Amino acid sequence: MARISGVTIPAEKQVHIALTYIYGIGSKHSRDILAAAKVEPTTRVKNLTEAEEQRIREIVDKDYTTEGDLQRLVTNNIKRLKDVGAYRGLRHKAGLPVNGQRTRTNARTRKGKSSAVGGTQPKAASKT
Repeated sequence: MARISGVTIPAEKQVHIALTYIYGIGSKHSRDILAAAKVEPTTRVKNLTEAEEQRIREIVDKDYTTEGDLQRLVTNNIKRLKDVGAYRGLRHKAGLPVNGQRTRTNARTRKGKSSAVGGTQPKAASKT
């Protein structure tokens, strides 16, 4: 069980996949880290030597912002946009898509479950 940036990465997976379990490291950064550490990307985490593990840990700590620090940075950026009153900040506040996507249809992930609006169906004919 290797721990990098406070995250226990899965032992059974290949290293280039396991590194993506760390918030802030995607597949591109994962490959860059392994190239810098001179580690074969297809080796399993359980088969890493202590020296290889240490090299990966040092590179991640030195060159990348990950986990809590990155989440704090992103949260502060969003808070700043809200405080300034920027358009993007208002969209964040309203829980709507931020980057110009359409909202007439779709946007369900951001807006949440749709609620029916009353009075949209025609009235049924009643017997007299």
